[in-house]
Amino acid sequence: MADTHVLFVEDDDVIREATQLTLERDGFTVTAVADGLAGLAAFRADRPDIALLDVMVPELDGVSLCQRIRSESTVPVIMLSARADSIDVVLGLEAGADDYVTKPFDSAVLIARIRAVLRRFVHSGASTGTGTGAGPGGTGTGPSSSSSPAPVVGAGAEEALRFGDLEIDTEGMEVRKGGAHVALTPTEMRLLLEFSAAPGTVLSRDRLLERVWDYGWGGDTRVVDVHVQRLRGKIGQDRIETVRGFGYKLKG
Repeated sequence: MADTHVLFVEDDDVIREATQLTLERDGFTVTAVADGLAGLAAFRADRPDIALLDVMVPELDGVSLCQRIRSESTVPVIMLSARADSIDVVLGLEAGADDYVTKPFDSAVLIARIRAVLRRFVHSGASTGTGTGAGPGGTGTGPSSSSSPAPVVGAGAEEALRFGDLEIDTEGMEVRKGGAHVALTPTEMRLLLEFSAAPGTVLSRDRLLERVWDYGWGGDTRVVDVHVQRLRGKIGQDRIETVRGFGYKLKG
């Protein structure tokens, strides 16, 4: 991850300085600031590759900062929270965060999460540049039923899938509904690709954590639940079905 630029927003001086030093020793370039407004300014000025945001920072809290970042960019965001059971974790994920880490954290765990999120981002073909964003205001869609994804006729047809009027371009990493672009974050795109590879098949939360989030161990299934909720808001509430006690499936 050489030359990877990390924005770190944390108001605790000890945690901020120690984490910055650890990340820099691991080869990351780090911009560390102590409040949300400074974080927003640094994000706009430096265009980091990933943002680490503590939930409880002054001036502009981490959840609100995540919303502002997500409205401008698909850059990966990891939230930091002192309590794993806090509603702030869910709010951060709903605001567009890709993952979260509970404080106090082991530096090796944090670095592993950063690398996993960045791998998803790179594999999605996304760019950290600004654009229309991929937050809650992204184009919502709702595909029609189809027994299986149909190849899209035209250039790159072998790389595209269609579920009714939902078109998934797996080569260009773009999604359209009725020809209109649907803005997805890299994590949402990976999640949709996982569902579209096996329409009608029930995928467990643990499998999705492993396949989409690169977790090699049991992670927090709330991460999956919130991302499925966000994805439904963009491709249609009834497209992804909950199979109680088992997981989710993409309706074929």
